[in-house]
Amino acid sequence: MAIVELIEEKIKSENFLSNIIGLDEEKELLKSALISNHHILLVGPPGTGKTTIAKSISELLPEIELFEASGFRFTKDSIFYEYFKDKAKKVKLNGSERFVRIQGSPDLTAEDLLGDINPVAALKFGAYSLEAFKPGKIFLANKGVLFFDEVNRAPEKVQNALLQVLAERKATIGSYEIEFPLDFILIATMNPDDASTEPLSDVFLDRFDVIYIHYPKTIEDEIKIVLKNGNNFDVKVSKELLYSIVGFIRSLRNDEFEKKPSVRASISLYTRSCATAHLKNHDALLLEDVTENIVSVLAHRVRLKPSLRFTTDLKEYLIRKWHNFLKHHGDYF
Repeated sequence: MAIVELIEEKIKSENFLSNIIGLDEEKELLKSALISNHHILLVGPPGTGKTTIAKSISELLPEIELFEASGFRFTKDSIFYEYFKDKAKKVKLNGSERFVRIQGSPDLTAEDLLGDINPVAALKFGAYSLEAFKPGKIFLANKGVLFFDEVNRAPEKVQNALLQVLAERKATIGSYEIEFPLDFILIATMNPDDASTEPLSDVFLDRFDVIYIHYPKTIEDEIKIVLKNGNNFDVKVSKELLYSIVGFIRSLRNDEFEKKPSVRASISLYTRSCATAHLKNHDALLLEDVTENIVSVLAHRVRLKPSLRFTTDLKEYLIRKWHNFLKHHGDYF
């Protein structure tokens, strides 16, 4: 039974990814893509929950019994079992333990993903022996989730190496063919605004269903995320000040900025402000506690457009924007 079939009822459930706040439309798209057993590419800016979505899907997977040997992970009905059964180790792994992450970067190689021949082992066991093959991380994703973060930061050679694997579950390595008897859910991510990346080819993109992930649609959803992931250090935070912190971050996601603050910025400003209040022995969060952390939290998380960048001091600009925001949103107080 394919791994997706094992979680079909959980995917169809109304509680599917209930730990993810908002993104209701995106969750419905994920449901149909997963049940179709399609590879998924999540496209969106940083801090919108793409990694959390992938991890949450892995947590839906049931605990199963697998075998491990020489870097391979396989089931009893796999061709690898017959080959390695004398030294295979039996393991029981839950879904989270079968979540395999690959971080896209310019120095990532096809061998990191697929594996390569170990010359020392090849001399000992023979060039065409499985013992001579050092498997890559993709083998550990069998019966699990293969999460390829920032796939567009990986070199074109890596993309090309994955084409056959994505379509046929096998790859040609070295001078011989190794079959990939793998059953995994592949979830990749990319930030479309990242300029320091490799373009994804049309033939590579054609292997995926693309789902676009956006910032929280409402301030209420973003506040829920902040309260869930932030730390208030037992400092009381008024509703008005909480709305101001999150509302200010959301106001910076406008056309003046080339690089916009993510939800992590909202969480960080909330946590840092509360930490400052805690260190100053304030029972409740004060406006000055927030103001003190504006530059430290945001200056590296935003970038002005060129028309403003070279004529504006960013630190002064952020403080000015904060005070203007408070002035025009006095109803929060």
